[in-house]
Amino acid sequence: MKSFDEFATYREIKSQAEAWTQAMERTRAVSLPKAEDYQQVVFTGCGSTYYLALAAAALYQELTGCAARGVPAGELLFQPRTILTDQKNLLVAISRSGTTSETVKAVENFRAEKRGEIVVISNYGEVLAPLADVNIVIEKGQEDSVAQTRSYASMYMAATTLSARMAGRQDLINAMDGLPNACNLVIRNYESFAQELGSNLDFDRFYFLGSGTRYGLACELNLKMKEMTLTHSEPFHFMEFRHGPMSMVNENAVVIGMLSDSNRAQEAKVLSEMKALGGTVMGLGEKETDLVFESEIPESVRGALYLPALQLMAFYRSVAKGLNPDRPRNLTAVVQLNL
Repeated sequence: MKSFDEFATYREIKSQAEAWTQAMERTRAVSLPKAEDYQQVVFTGCGSTYYLALAAAALYQELTGCAARGVPAGELLFQPRTILTDQKNLLVAISRSGTTSETVKAVENFRAEKRGEIVVISNYGEVLAPLADVNIVIEKGQEDSVAQTRSYASMYMAATTLSARMAGRQDLINAMDGLPNACNLVIRNYESFAQELGSNLDFDRFYFLGSGTRYGLACELNLKMKEMTLTHSEPFHFMEFRHGPMSMVNENAVVIGMLSDSNRAQEAKVLSEMKALGGTVMGLGEKETDLVFESEIPESVRGALYLPALQLMAFYRSVAKGLNPDRPRNLTAVVQLNL
Protein backbone atom coordinates (compact mmCIF):
# COMPACT_ATOMS: atom_id res chain seq x y z
CA MET A 1 0.00 0.00 0.00
CA LYS A 2 1.18 3.52 -0.75
CA SER A 3 2.36 5.62 2.16
CA PHE A 4 0.02 8.46 3.05
CA ASP A 5 2.55 11.07 1.86
CA GLU A 6 2.33 9.66 -1.66
CA PHE A 7 -1.25 10.91 -1.95
CA ALA A 8 -1.60 14.48 -3.16
CA THR A 9 -4.77 14.89 -1.09
CA TYR A 10 -2.90 14.12 2.11
CA ARG A 11 -0.10 16.56 1.32
CA GLU A 12 -2.58 19.27 0.38
CA ILE A 13 -4.61 18.93 3.58
CA LYS A 14 -1.49 18.95 5.74
CA SER A 15 0.02 22.01 4.02
CA GLN A 16 -3.05 24.24 3.84
CA ALA A 17 -2.04 26.72 6.56
CA GLU A 18 0.40 28.37 4.15
CA ALA A 19 -2.43 28.88 1.65
CA TRP A 20 -4.57 30.40 4.43
CA THR A 21 -1.86 32.99 5.01
CA GLN A 22 -1.64 33.92 1.34
CA ALA A 23 -5.43 34.15 1.08
CA MET A 24 -5.55 36.68 3.89
CA GLU A 25 -2.66 38.68 2.44
CA ARG A 26 -4.15 38.81 -1.06
CA THR A 27 -7.59 39.84 0.18
CA ARG A 28 -6.18 42.52 2.43
CA ALA A 29 -4.21 43.99 -0.48
CA VAL A 30 -7.09 44.66 -2.92
CA SER A 31 -9.51 47.57 -2.99
CA LEU A 32 -12.99 46.31 -2.16
CA PRO A 33 -16.43 47.80 -2.86
CA LYS A 34 -18.36 49.36 0.02
CA ALA A 35 -21.04 47.16 1.58
CA GLU A 36 -23.51 50.05 1.85
CA ASP A 37 -23.44 50.55 -1.94
CA TYR A 38 -25.31 47.29 -2.60
CA GLN A 39 -28.81 46.11 -1.79
CA GLN A 40 -27.81 42.48 -2.30
CA VAL A 41 -24.57 40.50 -2.51
CA VAL A 42 -24.72 37.21 -4.41
CA PHE A 43 -22.03 34.60 -3.76
CA THR A 44 -21.91 31.86 -6.39
CA GLY A 45 -19.99 28.75 -7.36
CA CYS A 46 -20.45 25.09 -8.31
CA GLY A 47 -20.05 21.99 -6.16
CA SER A 48 -17.64 22.77 -3.33
CA THR A 49 -17.61 26.46 -4.19
CA TYR A 50 -21.42 26.60 -4.09
CA TYR A 51 -21.18 25.32 -0.51
CA LEU A 52 -18.49 27.92 0.08
CA ALA A 53 -20.92 30.52 -1.27
CA LEU A 54 -23.54 29.41 1.27
CA ALA A 55 -21.08 29.77 4.13
CA ALA A 56 -19.67 33.07 2.88
CA ALA A 57 -23.07 34.67 2.29
CA ALA A 58 -24.23 33.80 5.81
CA LEU A 59 -21.05 35.27 7.27
CA TYR A 60 -21.18 38.39 5.10
CA GLN A 61 -24.76 39.14 6.14
CA GLU A 62 -23.98 38.44 9.80
CA LEU A 63 -21.03 40.84 9.82
CA THR A 64 -22.28 43.63 7.55
CA GLY A 65 -26.04 43.51 8.20
CA CYS A 66 -26.54 43.68 4.43
CA ALA A 67 -28.56 41.11 2.47
CA ALA A 68 -26.54 38.27 0.94
CA ARG A 69 -27.27 34.84 -0.47
CA GLY A 70 -25.31 31.90 -1.82
CA VAL A 71 -26.53 30.28 -5.05
CA PRO A 72 -25.31 27.64 -7.52
CA ALA A 73 -23.85 29.24 -10.63
CA GLY A 74 -26.09 27.01 -12.76
CA GLU A 75 -29.14 28.57 -11.14
CA LEU A 76 -27.75 32.07 -11.62
CA LEU A 77 -27.17 31.22 -15.28
CA PHE A 78 -30.47 29.53 -16.10
CA GLN A 79 -32.83 31.01 -13.47
CA PRO A 80 -31.52 34.56 -12.93
CA ARG A 81 -34.95 36.07 -12.21
CA THR A 82 -35.24 33.91 -9.10
CA ILE A 83 -32.00 35.42 -7.75
CA LEU A 84 -31.27 38.88 -9.12
CA THR A 85 -33.41 41.96 -8.61
CA ASP A 86 -33.42 45.39 -10.21
CA GLN A 87 -31.58 46.65 -7.16
CA LYS A 88 -27.84 47.06 -7.30
CA ASN A 89 -26.08 43.72 -6.89
CA LEU A 90 -22.52 42.75 -6.06
CA LEU A 91 -21.50 39.34 -7.43
CA VAL A 92 -18.78 37.30 -5.72
CA ALA A 93 -17.88 34.40 -8.01
CA ILE A 94 -15.80 31.56 -6.55
CA SER A 95 -14.02 28.93 -8.64
CA ARG A 96 -10.89 26.88 -7.91
CA SER A 97 -9.89 26.68 -11.58
CA GLY A 98 -11.43 29.91 -12.81
CA THR A 99 -12.77 27.96 -15.79
CA THR A 100 -15.94 26.23 -14.51
CA SER A 101 -18.43 26.59 -17.37
CA GLU A 102 -21.58 27.59 -15.47
CA THR A 103 -19.70 30.11 -13.34
CA VAL A 104 -17.93 31.70 -16.30
CA LYS A 105 -21.13 32.03 -18.34
CA ALA A 106 -23.14 33.38 -15.37
CA VAL A 107 -20.47 36.02 -14.73
CA GLU A 108 -20.34 36.92 -18.42
CA ASN A 109 -24.11 37.46 -18.44
CA PHE A 110 -24.01 39.48 -15.21
CA ARG A 111 -21.36 41.76 -16.72
CA ALA A 112 -23.10 42.06 -20.08
CA GLU A 113 -26.32 43.11 -18.36
CA LYS A 114 -24.45 45.67 -16.23
CA ARG A 115 -25.93 44.27 -13.01
CA GLY A 116 -23.09 45.53 -10.78
CA GLU A 117 -19.50 44.91 -9.81
CA ILE A 118 -17.83 41.50 -9.76
CA VAL A 119 -15.35 40.00 -7.31
CA VAL A 120 -13.65 36.74 -8.32
CA ILE A 121 -11.96 34.42 -5.82
CA SER A 122 -9.93 31.59 -7.35
CA ASN A 123 -6.69 29.64 -7.20
CA TYR A 124 -5.78 30.18 -10.85
CA GLY A 125 -5.84 33.43 -12.83
CA GLU A 126 -7.79 31.92 -15.70
CA VAL A 127 -10.93 32.78 -17.70
CA LEU A 128 -12.83 34.41 -14.82
CA ALA A 129 -10.01 36.79 -13.91
CA PRO A 130 -10.45 39.27 -16.82
CA LEU A 131 -14.17 39.50 -16.03
CA ALA A 132 -13.60 40.73 -12.49
CA ASP A 133 -13.53 44.23 -11.09
CA VAL A 134 -11.67 42.77 -8.10
CA ASN A 135 -9.57 39.66 -8.58
CA ILE A 136 -8.24 37.54 -5.68
CA VAL A 137 -5.99 34.68 -6.79
CA ILE A 138 -4.51 32.31 -4.19
CA GLU A 139 -1.87 30.24 -5.98
CA LYS A 140 -0.80 28.40 -2.85
CA GLY A 141 -4.25 26.81 -2.75
CA GLN A 142 -3.71 25.04 -6.06
CA GLU A 143 -4.08 21.25 -6.03
CA ASP A 144 -3.19 18.12 -8.00
CA SER A 145 -6.11 16.16 -6.53
CA VAL A 146 -9.70 16.29 -7.76
CA ALA A 147 -11.55 16.79 -4.45
CA GLN A 148 -11.10 20.28 -3.06
CA THR A 149 -9.43 20.55 0.35
CA ARG A 150 -6.61 23.09 0.47
CA SER A 151 -8.19 25.12 -2.32
CA TYR A 152 -11.57 25.25 -0.58
CA ALA A 153 -10.08 26.34 2.73
CA SER A 154 -7.95 29.02 1.07
CA MET A 155 -10.88 30.50 -0.82
CA TYR A 156 -13.06 30.36 2.29
CA MET A 157 -10.32 32.24 4.12
CA ALA A 158 -10.41 34.88 1.38
CA ALA A 159 -14.20 35.14 1.65
CA THR A 160 -13.94 35.48 5.43
CA THR A 161 -11.36 38.27 5.09
CA LEU A 162 -13.51 39.98 2.47
CA SER A 163 -16.55 39.89 4.77
CA ALA A 164 -14.61 41.27 7.73
CA ARG A 165 -13.10 44.04 5.61
CA MET A 166 -16.40 45.07 4.05
CA ALA A 167 -17.91 45.14 7.54
CA GLY A 168 -15.12 47.48 8.67
CA ARG A 169 -14.05 45.01 11.37
CA GLN A 170 -10.32 45.55 11.70
CA ASP A 171 -10.43 43.74 15.05
CA LEU A 172 -11.52 40.55 13.30
CA ILE A 173 -8.96 40.98 10.53
CA ASN A 174 -6.20 41.28 13.13
CA ALA A 175 -7.47 38.25 15.05
CA MET A 176 -7.34 36.13 11.91
CA ASP A 177 -3.54 36.25 11.97
CA GLY A 178 -3.69 33.40 14.49
CA LEU A 179 -5.61 31.05 12.19
CA PRO A 180 -2.71 29.38 10.30
CA ASN A 181 -1.03 28.36 13.54
CA ALA A 182 -4.36 27.18 14.95
CA CYS A 183 -4.86 25.11 11.79
CA ASN A 184 -1.53 23.35 12.27
CA LEU A 185 -2.34 22.66 15.92
CA VAL A 186 -5.67 21.06 15.02
CA ILE A 187 -3.95 18.80 12.50
CA ARG A 188 -1.18 17.89 14.93
CA ASN A 189 -3.52 17.21 17.84
CA TYR A 190 -6.34 15.40 16.04
CA GLU A 191 -4.97 13.62 12.99
CA SER A 192 -4.85 10.28 14.81
CA PHE A 193 -8.42 10.84 16.04
CA ALA A 194 -9.53 11.55 12.46
CA GLN A 195 -7.75 8.42 11.24
CA GLU A 196 -9.37 6.22 13.87
CA LEU A 197 -12.86 7.46 13.12
CA GLY A 198 -12.46 7.52 9.36
CA SER A 199 -10.87 4.08 9.10
CA ASN A 200 -13.65 2.34 11.03
CA LEU A 201 -15.56 0.60 8.26
CA ASP A 202 -18.28 -0.56 10.65
CA PHE A 203 -19.79 2.88 10.08
CA ASP A 204 -21.89 3.15 6.94
CA ARG A 205 -23.45 6.63 7.19
CA PHE A 206 -22.25 10.07 8.23
CA TYR A 207 -24.26 13.18 9.11
CA PHE A 208 -22.69 16.63 9.36
CA LEU A 209 -24.58 19.21 11.42
CA GLY A 210 -23.93 22.93 11.30
CA SER A 211 -26.14 25.99 11.67
CA GLY A 212 -25.78 29.62 10.67
CA THR A 213 -22.41 30.32 9.10
CA ARG A 214 -21.44 26.67 9.65
CA TYR A 215 -24.14 25.08 7.49
CA GLY A 216 -22.25 25.65 4.24
CA LEU A 217 -19.17 24.10 5.83
CA ALA A 218 -21.22 21.08 6.89
CA CYS A 219 -22.38 20.72 3.27
CA GLU A 220 -18.80 20.81 2.03
CA LEU A 221 -17.53 18.24 4.53
CA ASN A 222 -20.45 16.00 3.59
CA LEU A 223 -19.34 16.34 -0.04
CA LYS A 224 -15.78 15.29 0.84
CA MET A 225 -17.14 12.13 2.45
CA LYS A 226 -19.25 11.38 -0.64
CA GLU A 227 -16.55 12.14 -3.18
CA MET A 228 -13.57 10.46 -1.58
CA THR A 229 -15.20 7.51 0.19
CA LEU A 230 -18.46 6.73 -1.69
CA THR A 231 -20.22 6.63 1.68
CA HIS A 232 -23.80 7.70 2.43
CA SER A 233 -23.48 11.21 3.86
CA GLU A 234 -25.79 14.17 4.39
CA PRO A 235 -25.61 17.68 5.90
CA PHE A 236 -28.29 19.25 8.09
CA HIS A 237 -28.94 22.25 10.28
CA PHE A 238 -28.80 21.15 13.91
CA MET A 239 -32.45 21.63 14.80
CA GLU A 240 -33.66 20.20 11.49
CA PHE A 241 -31.99 16.87 12.15
CA ARG A 242 -34.70 15.99 14.67
CA HIS A 243 -37.44 16.50 12.07
CA GLY A 244 -37.18 13.17 10.31
CA PRO A 245 -33.50 12.53 9.48
CA MET A 246 -32.70 11.18 12.94
CA SER A 247 -34.72 8.10 11.98
CA MET A 248 -31.57 6.99 10.15
CA VAL A 249 -29.42 7.01 13.30
CA ASN A 250 -28.26 3.60 14.56
CA GLU A 251 -25.06 1.93 15.73
CA ASN A 252 -23.58 2.31 12.22
CA ALA A 253 -24.13 6.07 12.08
CA VAL A 254 -21.69 8.89 12.85
CA VAL A 255 -23.18 12.29 13.68
CA ILE A 256 -20.68 15.14 13.58
CA GLY A 257 -21.67 18.49 15.05
CA MET A 258 -19.96 21.81 14.34
CA LEU A 259 -20.79 23.51 17.63
CA SER A 260 -21.23 27.26 17.94
CA ASP A 261 -20.62 29.40 21.00
CA SER A 262 -23.96 31.18 21.05
CA ASN A 263 -26.23 28.13 20.66
CA ARG A 264 -23.93 25.52 22.08
CA ALA A 265 -26.35 24.16 24.71
CA GLN A 266 -29.12 23.46 22.19
CA GLU A 267 -26.72 21.99 19.63
CA ALA A 268 -24.98 19.76 22.18
CA LYS A 269 -28.40 18.47 23.24
CA VAL A 270 -29.02 17.25 19.68
CA LEU A 271 -25.74 15.31 19.76
CA SER A 272 -26.62 13.80 23.13
CA GLU A 273 -29.98 12.63 21.78
CA MET A 274 -28.30 11.00 18.76
CA LYS A 275 -25.87 9.22 21.05
CA ALA A 276 -28.81 7.88 23.06
CA LEU A 277 -30.21 6.46 19.82
CA GLY A 278 -27.03 4.43 19.35
CA GLY A 279 -25.07 6.73 17.06
CA THR A 280 -21.43 7.67 17.44
CA VAL A 281 -21.20 11.43 17.89
CA MET A 282 -18.34 13.87 17.52
CA GLY A 283 -18.45 17.54 18.42
CA LEU A 284 -16.06 20.25 17.23
CA GLY A 285 -15.77 23.65 18.86
CA GLU A 286 -13.67 26.17 20.69
CA LYS A 287 -13.68 24.32 24.01
CA GLU A 288 -15.12 21.44 26.06
CA THR A 289 -15.92 19.06 23.19
CA ASP A 290 -14.34 16.11 21.40
CA LEU A 291 -12.20 18.27 19.14
CA VAL A 292 -11.27 21.61 20.65
CA PHE A 293 -9.69 24.56 18.86
CA GLU A 294 -8.63 26.58 21.91
CA SER A 295 -7.77 29.32 19.42
CA GLU A 296 -9.07 32.40 21.27
CA ILE A 297 -10.10 33.71 17.84
CA PRO A 298 -13.60 35.25 17.51
CA GLU A 299 -16.22 32.75 16.44
CA SER A 300 -17.28 34.59 13.29
CA VAL A 301 -13.85 34.28 11.63
CA ARG A 302 -12.57 30.91 12.88
CA GLY A 303 -14.90 28.77 10.75
CA ALA A 304 -12.07 27.32 8.67
CA LEU A 305 -10.83 25.44 11.75
CA TYR A 306 -13.71 22.97 11.35
CA LEU A 307 -12.23 21.78 8.04
CA PRO A 308 -8.79 20.12 8.41
CA ALA A 309 -9.55 17.22 10.77
CA LEU A 310 -12.73 16.27 8.93
CA GLN A 311 -10.97 16.47 5.58
CA LEU A 312 -8.41 14.05 7.02
CA MET A 313 -11.19 11.78 8.26
CA ALA A 314 -12.53 11.47 4.70
CA PHE A 315 -9.01 10.87 3.37
CA TYR A 316 -8.32 8.04 5.80
CA ARG A 317 -11.68 6.43 5.11
CA SER A 318 -10.96 6.51 1.38
CA VAL A 319 -7.65 4.73 1.89
CA ALA A 320 -9.19 2.21 4.31
CA LYS A 321 -11.77 1.32 1.64
CA GLY A 322 -9.04 0.77 -0.94
CA LEU A 323 -10.05 3.81 -2.99
CA ASN A 324 -7.87 6.54 -4.47
CA PRO A 325 -8.68 9.82 -2.67
CA ASP A 326 -6.81 11.77 -5.35
CA ARG A 327 -9.06 10.53 -8.15
CA PRO A 328 -12.65 9.96 -6.94
CA ARG A 329 -14.85 7.82 -9.16
CA ASN A 330 -16.64 9.56 -12.06
CA LEU A 331 -15.17 12.99 -11.23
CA THR A 332 -12.84 15.47 -12.91
CA ALA A 333 -11.14 18.50 -11.37
CA VAL A 334 -13.08 20.91 -13.59
CA VAL A 335 -16.56 20.59 -15.10
CA GLN A 336 -16.56 22.18 -18.53
CA LEU A 337 -19.72 22.17 -20.64
CA ASN A 338 -20.72 23.42 -24.07
CA LEU A 339 -23.00 26.28 -23.05
